[in-house]
Amino acid sequence: MIKRDGSVKRVLSIDGGGIRGIIPAMVIAHLERQTGKPACELFDLIVGTSTGGILALGLSMQDGTGQPLLAAKRMVALYERHGAEIFEQSLWRKLRTVGGIFEEAYSHEALEAVLKHYFGDRTLSECGIPAMVTSYDIQNRRTVFMKSWHADHAALLCSDAARATSAAPTYFEPANLQWAEESRTLIDGGVYMNSPAVSAYAEARKLFPNQPIAMLSLGTGELTRPIPYEEARTWGSALWVMSVLDCMFDGAAKAADHQMQLFLGEDYQRLQATLTYASDDMDDASKGNIRNLKQTAREMIAKTEDELARFFGA
Repeated sequence: MIKRDGSVKRVLSIDGGGIRGIIPAMVIAHLERQTGKPACELFDLIVGTSTGGILALGLSMQDGTGQPLLAAKRMVALYERHGAEIFEQSLWRKLRTVGGIFEEAYSHEALEAVLKHYFGDRTLSECGIPAMVTSYDIQNRRTVFMKSWHADHAALLCSDAARATSAAPTYFEPANLQWAEESRTLIDGGVYMNSPAVSAYAEARKLFPNQPIAMLSLGTGELTRPIPYEEARTWGSALWVMSVLDCMFDGAAKAADHQMQLFLGEDYQRLQATLTYASDDMDDASKGNIRNLKQTAREMIAKTEDELARFFGA
């Protein structure tokens, strides 16, 4: 069971999921309200993939006095106010890309503008606590973990790291970043690790050797939409690309959850909502779906309040 003293190191792991990132953002906002503390004081390490990576960086940033720069409620506002901008597709773009088949479905410029607005010119070195985001380098065929405490990554802009971790194939074009005199072409880390829980645990073991570790893993909603055989058997390559991505993201998250239960037992807490009425599409930023996602988050929080309290030793 999670210890009540200050010796335990608490890790926050946040899944990818596009606009569905509003769900973990609301959970963290709830924790900040309940405890009166910002996420950067509640956790010792925050790790995220894709939309979870955006949250991880935003919640980790502090000013020179150690005060948080972005409260979780501001991250919730990012999805509410800017989701439709990020996932806006004009009629001309739909025609030109044939719905995203011949080119990425969305312009990266809107995403970059939002990230710049929230992160400014802050670098990874300015994260007040250790933060890590995942990506994949398609140029050099390598997994990439951008770490705020790593000397090679210290000068990277948080906005650039956030852009790279959220460059989901078919949705946004890859990001090109350079460090240690090497160019990298980066895409969404969800292609191999939509839930970064296992890697977060590995990093925590290195950062905090011989200290007890507890982890809170936040999902962005479990996919429940079935893919019947009669439907899938007639798909061409274009339809399969989108569905395979969903299956990869979902399968990786479930495998990580199983592994972490074995590693940490009761010191591991996973919160995942079932998307019964909210859409599981990563890019459905309609007002109606934002409303449904927020209601899904509220219901999950209400059901798990006692578990969350126990996680923090209350």
